[in-house]
Amino acid sequence: MDEKITRKSLQVKDIRTRLSQNGGRAYWRSLDELANTDEFQEMVQREFPDQASEMKDPVSRRNFLKLMGASLAFGGLTGCTIQPPEKIVPFVRAPENLIPGKPLYFASAMSLGGVATGILVESHMGRPTHIEGNPEHPASKGGVNALIQASILDLYDPDRAQVVKNAGMISTWDAFTQALGKNLTTQQFKKGKGLRILTETLTSPTLGHQLKTLLEKFPAARWHQYEPANRDNVRAGSILAFGEAANTYYDFSKADVILSLDADFTFSGAGNTRYARDFAARRRVAEATESMNRLYAVESTPSATGSIADHRLALNSGELEALTLALAEKLGVALKSNPESTPYNDHSGWLDPLVRDLKKHSGSSLVIAGDYQPPAIHALVHAINQNLGNVGKTVHYTEPLEVESVDQNQSLTELVHDMRAGQVDMLIIVGGNPIFNAPVDLDFASALRKVEFRAHMGLYENETSELCHWHLPESHYLETWGDARAYDGTVSIVQPLIQPLYGTKSPYDLLGTLIGQGGKPVLDILRAYWLDQNLALDFEKFWQQSLHDGLLSQSALPRKDLRVDSTLQVSPELGKNLEEEELELILRPDATIWDGRYVNNGWLQETPNPITKLTWDNAALISPDTAERLGLKNEQVVKLDYAGQTLSVPVWLVPGQASDVVALHLGYGQNHSGRVGNGTGFNAYALRNSSAQWGGAGLKLNATFDYHSLASTQDHHSMEGRHLVRHGDLEQFAKHPTFAQEEGHNFPEDLTLYSGFEYNGNAWGMTIDLNACIGCNACSVACQSENNIPIVGKDEVLNGREMSWIRIDRYYTDLDEPEIFHQPVPCQQCENAPCELVCPVTATSHSAEGLNDMVYNRCVGTRYCSNNCPYKVRRFNFLQYADRDSESLKLQNNPDVTVRYRGVMEKCTYCVQRINSARIESKKSGEPIRDGQIKTACEQACPTEAIAFGDINDSKGRVGRLKASPLNYEILNELNTRPRTSYLARIKNPNPEIVES
Repeated sequence: MDEKITRKSLQVKDIRTRLSQNGGRAYWRSLDELANTDEFQEMVQREFPDQASEMKDPVSRRNFLKLMGASLAFGGLTGCTIQPPEKIVPFVRAPENLIPGKPLYFASAMSLGGVATGILVESHMGRPTHIEGNPEHPASKGGVNALIQASILDLYDPDRAQVVKNAGMISTWDAFTQALGKNLTTQQFKKGKGLRILTETLTSPTLGHQLKTLLEKFPAARWHQYEPANRDNVRAGSILAFGEAANTYYDFSKADVILSLDADFTFSGAGNTRYARDFAARRRVAEATESMNRLYAVESTPSATGSIADHRLALNSGELEALTLALAEKLGVALKSNPESTPYNDHSGWLDPLVRDLKKHSGSSLVIAGDYQPPAIHALVHAINQNLGNVGKTVHYTEPLEVESVDQNQSLTELVHDMRAGQVDMLIIVGGNPIFNAPVDLDFASALRKVEFRAHMGLYENETSELCHWHLPESHYLETWGDARAYDGTVSIVQPLIQPLYGTKSPYDLLGTLIGQGGKPVLDILRAYWLDQNLALDFEKFWQQSLHDGLLSQSALPRKDLRVDSTLQVSPELGKNLEEEELELILRPDATIWDGRYVNNGWLQETPNPITKLTWDNAALISPDTAERLGLKNEQVVKLDYAGQTLSVPVWLVPGQASDVVALHLGYGQNHSGRVGNGTGFNAYALRNSSAQWGGAGLKLNATFDYHSLASTQDHHSMEGRHLVRHGDLEQFAKHPTFAQEEGHNFPEDLTLYSGFEYNGNAWGMTIDLNACIGCNACSVACQSENNIPIVGKDEVLNGREMSWIRIDRYYTDLDEPEIFHQPVPCQQCENAPCELVCPVTATSHSAEGLNDMVYNRCVGTRYCSNNCPYKVRRFNFLQYADRDSESLKLQNNPDVTVRYRGVMEKCTYCVQRINSARIESKKSGEPIRDGQIKTACEQACPTEAIAFGDINDSKGRVGRLKASPLNYEILNELNTRPRTSYLARIKNPNPEIVES
């Protein structure tokens, strides 16, 4: 057994003992740090390992090289770090708007779960390189999340499906069209009785029109929809409440009090980017007299939204349901008798103060339930919002976003039933991977084998395509035209940025072939559909404006006035608590790879989970007290038994997890995803069944003697328990406004051995508002995309060698009911920079505008700067991470940023390439650089606008104003490094009644 694993002996009882002995820590990042274990001390000693002695073994090293060859920017170790010569081929006749060195930006949209978010895509010489939010789009408002940022990597992934395949052999589109035509001719005589189409969630009006045309041509055919992270419960809840399906969206900008019932609304789900921005805008306080919203969060496993709540309660599903029932009754919701429910035991003293707070803010409050809560909870929430007068103010209803709203679980079940009955002759699967992610009890694979003609269109070859006769390579969304609806129904235009890199086609092409429009350009199909809608007198002008803006103006769905039925009927099982020592399983999409569709995306695989900080793996998450009761340790493999299915998976202890709840994230455990994703993690879909898609009670857990190493970054770059996070509440802020600054020590300006610098022009600086940061990793992934930062693979993450320029530290303050804090840490751009003094070749030096510059071609890799950096924000290229094999991956690199090679130190540069670009434009125009003209990649991506960058000499600019705030402070200011990056302390707005209780 690995020597490292044998030392993994930490148990919760040891933590509690040591915690009581030393009085505890104010802030801590992991259980090992809290207990100050030997393993933690060893990890600290391994912070700067010698390269040769720290390699694990030749086998893992070879695996690492193979992994990087297919992933993000990695090539073989050749011993030579000079870039190979490349031939430059000029345009014979260049397009008018194509200027070498100057990027163009195009509006487009990306859909997840069928719901679109508006984006702006940066394009260099015809190749997209970076994604930002579209400030004109209602679902974006300029922000973007990590999944959208990283989606550009899939475009260039060499593991993408590239050719048509028939029975595993390379074929052509013409051959497929001929085979398809023969089968369609047969179906015409049957009116399509044996034809089935299976898609994921569909909100595209144009694609929906094509499908309806197909169903008119083949009236006996059936169209089914399914994706694993569906919103069936949301739909069923609206039917239970209103008698019809409806789309619900929220206005967090008007909400003073918010109750989240297992709804991670700032991080995932429809409208999350807009919700995060509106919510965070109400969290900012410059003066103690300013108002601030208040968030109550009830959840079973910690989430990004729960981590920033003013009050957070960890409950299992039964307790959460019982709380909702009790809340509804106290707020006057009429319910039919529910005798079997367990009354809510308000051990936290929450319920009555919560009720009073919501009533006090009637019309300006908001209650939201998570997508995975049962339909009855959604119905109760609709009734609660109605009784509070929130409907039409903070809560709005429209027609469903989907072209056709269906119960997807039922739709898939019907399809499987028809296949088993021999009623399906042809099945066309557009997107998705149902063999991998369909409920295990349906046994989709065996049913699929009974279909005579099977075709699957997808971005990757996967388990489903392997069992189909035909696999059709799908175009990336940046390679094709399209449309989709946003969270409020606004129609977004999907605009391609590049011709298909491979022989791929879009679903619009495939549906066009099915309805006799084969070969017709998708743009023509799209234009023709919207031309028929008669949206404008001058369609050409309207269309050009829509392409420019990325959306159709005034296309949001009209709001509906829906009323809840007078008396709600809820299931008797709702609100039943767990039996003594009974365990509950909850299944959720993963924070980075979602439902598994991004498993081959190296950026997302290496992005730490916001709460657990795990990379390249999932694990069974349990609370410390449950681990203590069951005698479990971190990384210990357990066997989970649920509804007759079993899965072996390692455990990971998470403070803030509800007791007796085991949380498992979906999407891992694939074997046909590509060289990056194959074999990573554990397949949680093996425990999922159609009657309990999101888990339930009755889980059995048996411990084994095996261990599995998990690559968590939570102890990497340890700050040794130093005081970095500062926080208070509104009352404390009112009484003592400068508390954050007084928790550290500021040196007088003249108390330094440094000669100092005089900035007559610009002096760049940054502030990060901890009150708005949700730890979502959007800034980190944006930095990775903008600055050509490579990934390193699981083995090197275990060695502490991840390359991300922005790490997000996550801190706790308690073991059982923790407060959770997030703190992004980029290079601090110190005025008195310790790194600059020790570099023997002046590779790191101070610029005239206050940046700590890195001269890559001067660096000789001594790592003295890294050893001398107290913030631990420098990254060293131990290996040849930069890609030199895959031609497609080279296309993604930002040409404005140098690609670094082995032996070079690198770090955050405040996106100096963007500063230089603005400086050039300023010189050309003769105008000074305006405040806000330069946005770093992290600032631009941040959905909550927690990051601000600008000239600190401009006292009237945004950064100047924020740095003058009494909440502004610098981390490790006792070292007198005088960093240019500072932080705004986190302020909470607790309910005084709950605090006093």
